[in-house]
Amino acid sequence: MKTFQLSISPFVFQIETDIPLVLENAKLIYQSGYTEDIQESTYVDYFLSITFSNGLRRFFRPQARFLCDDREPFKPLHANQAFAMLEWGMNWTVAAHELDYAIVHSAVLAKDNKAILFPAPPGSGKSTLTAHLSQNGWRLLSDEMALIQPKTNRVRPFVRPVCLKNSSIELAKAWFPDATYSSIARHTHKGDVIHMAAPSEASAACNEEAEIVGIVYPNYKADTTLDIYPMNMTESFMQLVSNSFNFTVVGNESFDTITQVIEQSKHFEIFYNDLNEVSAFLDEEIIHAN
Repeated sequence: MKTFQLSISPFVFQIETDIPLVLENAKLIYQSGYTEDIQESTYVDYFLSITFSNGLRRFFRPQARFLCDDREPFKPLHANQAFAMLEWGMNWTVAAHELDYAIVHSAVLAKDNKAILFPAPPGSGKSTLTAHLSQNGWRLLSDEMALIQPKTNRVRPFVRPVCLKNSSIELAKAWFPDATYSSIARHTHKGDVIHMAAPSEASAACNEEAEIVGIVYPNYKADTTLDIYPMNMTESFMQLVSNSFNFTVVGNESFDTITQVIEQSKHFEIFYNDLNEVSAFLDEEIIHAN
């Protein structure tokens, strides 16, 4: 059994594992954020484990189990999905326990310290868009979670790898051959999954908050040009709340926070198939709009 820590600002995760695939990918993807040199003085936010299941199954059809403080939120998965399971487990851990931020299921990217949220359901192309922007002049703050400071419109980076699925995997590898990728988790509930490491510039700026100035709800459509639909604040508020992990738990503070974000942002729903067109629109109409 190995123990290592991942320092992913603003959190530190301590993880136990006996699965080599987890160790190899964690070292590869998190690099300087990974350490096996455990210091007692380091404050750990969350203690996790991801290990082989016990019994004969381990030898014939090995499975991985994820636990957070001895709680097991997921059913075991095939061991070749263990690193993806760890990533999903860290998402669950923060979403289920963290009360210091208003948390929204959303990608977050920024330019000139102005951030745009991209809340979106599976199949919207959010992560492919996130990967493209993060490799083309935008700063990645998160692929999965917007950590919004209470009663402000400022978002805290939570810099983790971008999760790519199915056909997006080969697209990303063709577009960004110099990026760092995890091994592929085959046949997950999301299909084939890979994680693309965050750019080093994003990791270096992991403590630099950004001001939220836009909320964009993306929808990928293979047979469309860029269609842009401005949204009113009520529509956007309801969608943002529906993507909030802890809105009902944090209560009034979360309501006030999301209200402030809504009131100080531009709101759009977009349908697209050209990522460069999307980038130009975001730059011109949100980041550098008068």
